[in-house]
Amino acid sequence: MPAEDTRGQAEPTVRDPISAPDAEGRPRRVTRRFPLFTRDTARPEGGGRAAAGDAPAPARQWPMLTVAGLVAIGLLVTALDAFRAGTLIVGLALLAGAVLRWLLPSVGMLAVRSRFTDIATYGFLGLVISLLALMIQPDPLLKMPFLKDILHFTLTK
Repeated sequence: MPAEDTRGQAEPTVRDPISAPDAEGRPRRVTRRFPLFTRDTARPEGGGRAAAGDAPAPARQWPMLTVAGLVAIGLLVTALDAFRAGTLIVGLALLAGAVLRWLLPSVGMLAVRSRFTDIATYGFLGLVISLLALMIQPDPLLKMPFLKDILHFTLTK
């Protein structure tokens, strides 16, 4: 008989695929390893609403909308033939996402994993994209001479 959750609804019981049946054909062990509906997945730390629950939906998710809007503007600028500026806007938007994740206790859907993982991911990707935007040819704003040596070393015998 399936167990009941706190709302009085029956939770599905899944037979363990590695448990051999007994003489009557029932599994020896019953587990909840792979339930049909996920009910106990924890929200990421800081994954609560960024504004009060009675605020309209965009106001509750303003950190995510800010980062997504800046990325969209960066992609639009890139599509309008300003590749360096658009790519730099995308990188800075991700860095802004890392800063928002670090400073704010609740950032809504901007929270994906733990606070540390989100900050590290947004920060690393934002930094790499920004640095690459500064090194775009022709006339790079940031020159790293050792990159030419690395390229020469990897492509020659």
